[in-house]
Formats: sequence, structure tokens, C-alpha cells
Amino acid sequence: MEWPTGVRRAFPLVIGGVALGAALTPALVAGVGVRAIRGARPRPQTMIMASLAASGVYAGARIARRRFVRKTRDAARVIDPGFQEPPSSSLVSSGPGSLVADRGIGREGARYVGTATTEGDVSFVTGLRAICEPIRVFVGLDAAATVAERVDLAMAEMRRTDAFSRGHLLVQAPAGTGYANSTPVDVVEILSLGDCASVAVGYGLLPSFLSLNRVQLARETQAALLEAIAKECRHRTDRPRILLYGESLGAKVQQGAMPAGVVDLDRLEIDRALWVGTPGGKDYDDVHRLFAQVSVTIDRPEQLPLSADNHTRVWFLEHDGDPVVRFRPDLAFARPAWLAHGSIRGRGIPEGMRWRPAMTWAQVLVDTVYATNVSPGDFHSAGHDYRADLGAVVTAAYGLSDARFAAGWQVRLEQRLREIEVRRAERISGENAS
Repeated sequence: MEWPTGVRRAFPLVIGGVALGAALTPALVAGVGVRAIRGARPRPQTMIMASLAASGVYAGARIARRRFVRKTRDAARVIDPGFQEPPSSSLVSSGPGSLVADRGIGREGARYVGTATTEGDVSFVTGLRAICEPIRVFVGLDAAATVAERVDLAMAEMRRTDAFSRGHLLVQAPAGTGYANSTPVDVVEILSLGDCASVAVGYGLLPSFLSLNRVQLARETQAALLEAIAKECRHRTDRPRILLYGESLGAKVQQGAMPAGVVDLDRLEIDRALWVGTPGGKDYDDVHRLFAQVSVTIDRPEQLPLSADNHTRVWFLEHDGDPVVRFRPDLAFARPAWLAHGSIRGRGIPEGMRWRPAMTWAQVLVDTVYATNVSPGDFHSAGHDYRADLGAVVTAAYGLSDARFAAGWQVRLEQRLREIEVRRAERISGENAS
């Protein structure tokens, strides 16, 4: 990824400093040992001052981290100016008759339920009239005290809105902040002519890099939600197609909620799953083995005609040059296949890039910080930004194309997805509160 000039200049110096420190540490330790053997002891005052300094640095770091975490968590509870007015639709959480209050929605939930697509979006893209108004259910961390209570609340909301009578039910695993990407939901809502419902249940309020200690809780949340949905659908003759979507940490969470792989897909009666930008890649934690029989992996929409078939139920969308996908602990000491000698570089991987022990690990770690540079409506298919891929890939993965759609609907879909994101960004900033 492209680094800021300051970071690019500082990187060699930091790496050099770390290497020098690693080289000098054994010598310093040895020197202390020799002095001890000779009977020379450091002065008590020196030892006390060093201990106080180390303790001060440690305590200061802990206080700074706690303040940052508290500030970030509080910010995630504040609803944006353009979303402070509750939705007027009874078919979304926090709307009229909803069982979820504003506090249970939070910032990300308000954005998610407040931007459902409209009849105008459907007719513009497909040339057809909408069948019904889409349903969006969101239950945030603050909506209830436990995983079971949050899942029960989500199920109650879906029953209240009659979500299980729709043709499609999209279950999304949000990121650590509760962020649930609306773009794939927009695609399903438009191409199903509104005949769909979507649900997301949060497990935290912090960014993914601060939510790694909540991954197990997130998996338990997804597993409980999928079990509850499957149980509900078994008693219905008009069950919806169950579709899964997870992006970044959300992808890893959903995969972890189905440790038996294809067996769990069948048991939970899941029709299709799309997992985007999985941290470490699909090969990490043997996920590829669990779903190998029914999965396909692509880097971009241009690969779709070569990859799709009737047996594909699980789709992995992973950019060759996505540092979030490529970053793994073993990158520090083992050459990865994507940097093998003589191998053809994938899209977005520099031809001149070579694997170096520890160095490549540090390089890709920094890359992850700059993996996403998002400008509303300006879609790109690069790094950890998958917005430019989702229109075509969601359509193919979930089998949503329809011969009845007016010619040119794919182009209009891409146009409308960009327009929707711009409108959403304006409401977030308060420029357009309507």
C-alpha cells in the first residue's frame, strides 16, 4: 500500500533501531552478568530510579489506553446528526413499534437501519416495481446484557416485522464497532425487489484491532443467532433463503461460528455465504479445508465467469494485494506462497517485492494501517476496499440476477450504489438530515 512520506522515511530508521536493540541486548545482559560475577553492584539509587521510570512509563501507557478506549466506546454510542430522528418505517429497528430503543442501536446501528433502499432505487435499477419494503433488524451491544438476550431480542424483532416470510434473509456479522456494511444489503434489497430482510447483532463498540479479545464472544453471538434462525425456519413452510455475509473481522467470526464447515451449512440450512477480506486469508485456521467442497475464491469480478457453478455455496472474496488478508504471524519466519520464487505476482503485489525474515512481516503490518482509504461514492477494488467488487460479486454469490430486469441494470446498479453511499455520508456529516 502507499504510505505517507513521513512513515516511509521513518520505517527504515525504526526497523534499524529495533534490530540494533535486539543485537545489543544480549551484550548488555552479558555485561551485567560479568559485573555481578566480579562483585560490582549497581548503586541502589540507580536501581530505584530505573524502576520508578519503568513503572511510570507502564502506568502512563495504561492510563492513555484506558482513556482512548473509553473515548472511542463513548463515541460509538453517539448517533450522527442526520440519524438522530428515528426511522419512520415500522419495518426497521428503532422505528415505530420496535422493541429496540435508540440506546440499543448506537451509531452504527442507526446508520444501518436508517438507510434502507426505496421503491425508487428498485425501479431505477431493474425497471420493475418493488414487491414490498425491505426489513432491517439491528441489535447493538447496549440493547441487552448478554448474548442470549441480544439474540432473543433480534428474533423478537424479526417476528415482529414478519422477516421470516420474506424470500431472502441476510445475516451479517458486524465488525468490532458494530459496523455492518450496507452495500451488500443494498444489492440484495434492490435485486430482490424489496423481498428481503437483514439482521445484524453486535458484540462490541471498539474497532476490530481493539476487539480481538471479543472474538470468542462474537463467535458465540453468531452461532446462537444462526441456531435460533434455523430453529425458527424448520417450523415454517415459507422459509426464506438464508444468506450469510461477513467482512474483515466479521468474516472470520462467521466462519468460526461454523466449526464443522459444510456440515454446519447443511444443518443450519444456509443457502449461500459470502466472506470478504478475511484476516489472514481463507487458508488461515484451515477454513479452506472446511468449505473446500463447495467454495470458490476470487480476487475481482472479472473472475466470476470462470468460477461460478451450481455447487458453489461459499464465496471468498480476497484481493491478492489486501494486507489484511496477507498478514499472518508466520510471515515473520516463513516465505508465503504469494511471494514464492518465480511465482507470478497477484494483482496489487509489487513485482519487486521479496520476502525477508521479520522485515516483510513488519512491512505488511504497516500496510494494514493504510489498507483502506475510503472516499464516499468513489469505489475502488484495491487493498481492503471491496466496494467496487460488491455489486457484481453479491449478485453472483447469492444468485440474484433475473431475466426480467431491464437491459443495462448492472451499470445502473453500480451507479445507484455509489449514489446511496454519498447520501449516507451526507447524513452522517449532517449535511442532509432528510
